[in-house]
Amino acid sequence: MSSMEETARTLVAPGKGILAADESTGTIARRLDSIGVESTEDARRRYRQLLFTTPGLGDHISGAILFDETIRQSADDGRSFVDVLVEAGVVPGIKVDTGAKPLALYPGETVTEGLDGLRERLADYVELGARFAKWRATIAIGDGVPTDGAIGANAHAMARYAALCQEAGLVPIVEPEVLMDGDHDLSTCEAVTGRTLDALYRALNEARVALPGTLLKVNMIVPGASSAVQDDDAAIARATIRCLTTHVPAEVPGVVFLSGGMSDEHATSRLNEMNRIAGATLDWELSFSYGRALQAPSLAAWGGEDANVGAAQSALAHRARLNGLARGGEYRSDMETTAA
Repeated sequence: MSSMEETARTLVAPGKGILAADESTGTIARRLDSIGVESTEDARRRYRQLLFTTPGLGDHISGAILFDETIRQSADDGRSFVDVLVEAGVVPGIKVDTGAKPLALYPGETVTEGLDGLRERLADYVELGARFAKWRATIAIGDGVPTDGAIGANAHAMARYAALCQEAGLVPIVEPEVLMDGDHDLSTCEAVTGRTLDALYRALNEARVALPGTLLKVNMIVPGASSAVQDDDAAIARATIRCLTTHVPAEVPGVVFLSGGMSDEHATSRLNEMNRIAGATLDWELSFSYGRALQAPSLAAWGGEDANVGAAQSALAHRARLNGLARGGEYRSDMETTAA
């Protein structure tokens, strides 16, 4: 097994998933603003330090995705955040795209940028200790969208990114996110996600990317946030498993879901339902790569106050534990109010 395959399998180890702490400067500013904290570099560092030094973090967190600023920062004791994570048994990773921008001549659609200079940036991140990377594309559902052109443009860019990652020895996480925005139904989300995955894996194969050394990060199959019909967890689980089974090659070691606007509880219960009904029968592991759905209780408990760090870390550990249980279909809703 190659080192990339080994890393990929480590990231989807039983009972564990990925902490997405790769918010851009603008996104983390909005989150800090929600608790009345000014988004200075040191405030961002203190918040990430809180997350990464959580006691027992590695019990249910296999990897952490960092932002460019964060991978270069250190804890109060002088240890780099990379070293803090490694010592906790957590694999460091890095977000490398530069965001979704309007796709020329495709109104209402975007393409993710960041390929320029990527080979050199990846070499830098390897030196800093990263072992995997992430690239996100956003696919909107609406009147006449998504088009095959926009889906193809994003698949092509993601395949080029993945090939460069493997050249550098990094595991590429490919993240095509079909957005929840809109009033579309469950079947529409399933159809669009299937189209997106087909295009992605065609492009990855054409780019000669070795699928056993990759992971897929993707949305669950859910109705639009404004849909009149909001399907239950069982219907969402069945539709998601059906879509993945049809469109994701067996060579992929694992699928890690994004929370994509779902509540903390929904992100956990839906993952649990999928693993409960089909986890052991699938070709790949079903895990999580949550940002807000892991961090929100911790952020609220912290409030920017050093005195609250312990409470904030307990909130993160509790949320991570529940998702770790959902990895094996062992989560129950009454656990939400049970101390970790």
